[in-house]
Amino acid sequence: EVSLVESGGGLVQAGGSLRLSCAASGFSFDDYTIGWFRQAPGKEREGVSYIRSSDDDDVDTYYADFAKGRFTISRDKFKKMVYLQMNSLKPEDTGIYYCARGGYYSGISQQGFAYWGQGTQVTVSS
Repeated sequence: EVSLVESGGGLVQAGGSLRLSCAASGFSFDDYTIGWFRQAPGKEREGVSYIRSSDDDDVDTYYADFAKGRFTISRDKFKKMVYLQMNSLKPEDTGIYYCARGGYYSGISQQGFAYWGQGTQVTVSS
């Protein structure tokens, strides 16, 4: 059974950092894309970043423009964990952050992600 469980959210002041974790089980990391998405109050859910295996045991990563230079996605394949390190946080980063499993070629399109965690709340105060 596929399972994704997020943790690490919380309240942080602007300029601070948080590291989100996603514990995955029930599938092989090599065959799928793991993405982070977020939903701010009153807004649609949007893609943040994804990670997937590539050649030579390396990874491909993607970041939304707002995440570039501030967020870093990584994974521990053996622990089945995916992390999102978020630095220089801004109030507009507030929202519920979800990790999800998509097909290998899903990209950041939400339609390609069939399994979702329950989300973790991130609140950035000004």
